[in-house]
Amino acid sequence: MTLDIFAARRERLRALLRTHGLDALLVSHAANRYYLSGFELHDCQCNESSGRLIITASGEDWLCTDARYLEAARRLWDENYIFIYGGDAAGQIRQLLRSRVNGVIGVEDCCVSMRFYRQLSAGLRLEAADGLVEELRVIKDAGEIAALEKSFAVNHALMEWIPSQCVPGRTEESLAWEIEKFFREHGASELSFASIVAVGRNAALPHAVPGTDTVLDGCPVLVDVGCRVDGYCSDQTRTFWVGSSPSPEFVRTLELVQRAQRAALDMMRPGVRMCDAYGAARAVFESAGVAQFFTHGLGHGVGLETHEAPSLNPRQDAPLRAGMVVTVEPGLYYPQWGGVRWEHTVLVEEDGVRVL
Repeated sequence: MTLDIFAARRERLRALLRTHGLDALLVSHAANRYYLSGFELHDCQCNESSGRLIITASGEDWLCTDARYLEAARRLWDENYIFIYGGDAAGQIRQLLRSRVNGVIGVEDCCVSMRFYRQLSAGLRLEAADGLVEELRVIKDAGEIAALEKSFAVNHALMEWIPSQCVPGRTEESLAWEIEKFFREHGASELSFASIVAVGRNAALPHAVPGTDTVLDGCPVLVDVGCRVDGYCSDQTRTFWVGSSPSPEFVRTLELVQRAQRAALDMMRPGVRMCDAYGAARAVFESAGVAQFFTHGLGHGVGLETHEAPSLNPRQDAPLRAGMVVTVEPGLYYPQWGGVRWEHTVLVEEDGVRVL
């Protein structure tokens, strides 16, 4: 992506700041930082930041980071507006804000520690301002859609290949390693999340961690995986039966899950409430008397992060909008024998949805 794209996103954010009565926003969430600047998609670890942005309503924007990232910052940002801090990041950013912003400063409080906030707040007018950048990110532009299509092409290739690897004697751990190698060897920069590979009863755990359990002749294998290409994530789940004679429970459960997914997909289009898409899938399970085994929402947004806005759940009455990218992943889970989840990720278009 060109630097002009990031600049245009910052202008759109500036308009939101004015609408919300904010004079500036301190951007701390890594994916938001990258979306607005192209700088550092990942933080080093959960207790360390690669940097923050200050976006002002007046048009003066700053990239704040430490000396390790100075050269990387110079490649993306006007050096006159790069602020290098030392050990006291919060205190030094506070001094910069006090000297440059006269008014209310929004803070992404979902990803700022209490300690950082306390050190930042002295002498400043701060206000919680979560979701402003995410409001922009929820609608994907043409470049983002192209990147997502590339990421999902690799994922689809993986899903065509992985059944050949689900053979008796293979462990969940070994399958997860083969999945990671496949992604990297076919153009992905990394996994978009830790692979879920669940054999037998473990398939009843929606976020199972691959272990030493082995594939058997006559068992389900749930595979939920994704990769990152050009910065953007994919996310897909399939559940396979190993062997020639799937159990009646598996056959019935797979049919119900796929029918529930189809019910949601068939009614999804701009203007449809997200809770209604969830309700369409759940209604299939309710009519079959198994709704209590559907234990999560219908789906979530996918983009720079695997899980991002919006969320397709029974509490979300906001409408779908063209340009959203969301998963549709109903599942049924039975501790006695396993479970089935079946996931497509779709782009909401003007007349419906398109599977990526």
